[in-house]
Amino acid sequence: MGAYSTNAKPMYSGQASLPQLPVPPLEQTLPKYLRSTLPLQSSKETEDVTRAAVESALTGKDAQLMKTLQERLIQRATTEGRESWLSDWWLSAAYMSYRDPVVPFSSYFYLHKPDPKVKTGVVRGAQLLKSMLAFRHLLVTEELAPEKTKTGFMCMAPYKWMFNSSRIPVADEDVSKGFEPSSHNHVVVIRNGHFFAVDLVNPKTGKELTYSEIEVQLERIVNDPKTQKTAESSIGALSITNRDEWVKNRDALLSGPNAEHNRQVLEKIESGIIVLCLDAADPVTLEERARLVYGGDGKNRFFDKQQIIVFDNGMSGYVGEHSMMDGTQTLRLNNFMLSALQAGKIDLAGTSSGSVLDEPERLEFEVSPEVNKATQEASRGFVELMDGQDISVLDFSAYGKNAIKTYKCSPDAWAQMCIQLGFYKLYGHPCATYEAAQTRKFKLGRTETIRSTSLESLAFCKAMEDPNVSDAERLSKFQAAAAQHIKYAKDASEGAGVDRHLFGLKRLIKEGEEAPALFKDPMNATSGTWILSTSQISSDVFDAWGFGEVTPKGFGVAYAIKDNALTFTIMCLKSEHKASRLTHYIHQAALELRAVHDRVALQAKA
Repeated sequence: MGAYSTNAKPMYSGQASLPQLPVPPLEQTLPKYLRSTLPLQSSKETEDVTRAAVESALTGKDAQLMKTLQERLIQRATTEGRESWLSDWWLSAAYMSYRDPVVPFSSYFYLHKPDPKVKTGVVRGAQLLKSMLAFRHLLVTEELAPEKTKTGFMCMAPYKWMFNSSRIPVADEDVSKGFEPSSHNHVVVIRNGHFFAVDLVNPKTGKELTYSEIEVQLERIVNDPKTQKTAESSIGALSITNRDEWVKNRDALLSGPNAEHNRQVLEKIESGIIVLCLDAADPVTLEERARLVYGGDGKNRFFDKQQIIVFDNGMSGYVGEHSMMDGTQTLRLNNFMLSALQAGKIDLAGTSSGSVLDEPERLEFEVSPEVNKATQEASRGFVELMDGQDISVLDFSAYGKNAIKTYKCSPDAWAQMCIQLGFYKLYGHPCATYEAAQTRKFKLGRTETIRSTSLESLAFCKAMEDPNVSDAERLSKFQAAAAQHIKYAKDASEGAGVDRHLFGLKRLIKEGEEAPALFKDPMNATSGTWILSTSQISSDVFDAWGFGEVTPKGFGVAYAIKDNALTFTIMCLKSEHKASRLTHYIHQAALELRAVHDRVALQAKA
């Protein structure tokens, strides 16, 4: 896939003016790092070890090597032609060389707010595809408006990977492959593990299919005699295994007497605009929908691409393949699709694109007994893996952003303190907490860590749980914790966090060089093992969204802040935790936090 264009079209108009991701000074990062570890220290002794390691890195025996590493990083950042010192390293370490299954360890899901007028998956699927085409047109023509912050443009580079691209499993480190949009106007549709290609542009007339024509094509697939039963060999299930296992099975699929046929079928899948999964299920509750959208039994998915999921009862959702794009881009796509449909901006009335349509193209692999066995094992393994996951969705409707703003507080800081307090109520201690901050104001910027646990957040939690502390003091502690959170979040979005800088320095230690004590201190690993991995994506057209834990002992906490509600989706291993216990305590924390504010306000009036 070619580089983004530099012409005057809107989408990339701000790209050339974006600054590069900075390399912060060691004197800024290391004290910030030390401070972030303090609430996590188990004793004075462990704290002394960390303090000594930081001191050594700044002025002691490790200072010279740290200075050398910093110089190497600056040299890398200023190399001519390099747009980011971090991006290719991060893509490799966080995504492409990561070998565990993408669900639940990398990909994420959205649950669309249902349309009460839509009662079938075919109707919902056809509507979403028609709306998706309008967004794709803006993207392909580069007429999509660039995103901005108050201070300037944001990087739009990831959008080129949204459609007509696929993650490709490769031994040790995957790659991404893009395909020319103008010659690949088909979507991949899966029903009961059977794959089809459906052209969304009529190949005879060059016109986009109408909504009713897309609906007809989806009906043909749902009514196809073969799709009434689950496919014996659903190749999609192979994409949910460990990545090296998928490499082995993909190689087996592309070897032997049917290699060329299978290669063509696989390329048809990988080159498709997007995948539409027509699931033969009728989930109702948020937890049911979450489990089924995220993968079900794995047979009706192709996890290496972006996927729209629809169910027979008209419910729908989305699964985001995370390697080339973060949630902000897929959020924009989903917001567009659902909001445009809601507002009646998508033409659902046209009747014909100009000629009779061919039947959807079957995408059938010729499968060896070994590969067939592998598909069965892959599905069984995925079901077992996901059966071990606990999911709880808290739809907190007592108040939302509007009320929080009346308390003159950042809604995100408020939600984060609810999570901190909820965890503290459950376990009686704090833990390392990650929140994703965007760094898209920089070229190829993606994310930086907000270390949400602070001395201030711990003091706030202790005050809330101590019956002898006054409400006024609790409020004061909360305000200090929120202020610290806002400060760290701002630093992170400016490229001045801790984690990416330390990651870069560590990458540059050469063979034969002894790692500084900073990286050998157990607290370095502890403070970066995200027991709470949190992220906010807020949309009025979603009921919820979610992702899995990033460490076996941890929680994935996906939350949304709406005008009059807060939503938290918690995922964790059943063998480690009970997700509903954390949602229970977050609910309690949210009620108590408002009550403290209200009581202090009443006392002030008295």
